[in-house]
Amino acid sequence: VMTDFKIKTYGKSELALLYFPDASSAHTAVNHLMSWIRRSPQLKEQLVKRGYRKSAKFFTPKEVGLIVEYLGEP
Repeated sequence: VMTDFKIKTYGKSELALLYFPDASSAHTAVNHLMSWIRRSPQLKEQLVKRGYRKSAKFFTPKEVGLIVEYLGEP
């Protein structure tokens, strides 16, 4: 399936809502996405290697690329 999903900088809630469009709030969507990321130790490790910080409000294009590589496109 071809989508028009683009690898670019995304706000955390923006990306999370693409993965979880039915979440009751952006906050809930972010919690879901972060729990998926935590369940993938390799993904988590790769994100940290590229400078990901828990306090970051955005995912860089490189981080988004990794997330898509491990979790698939939203």
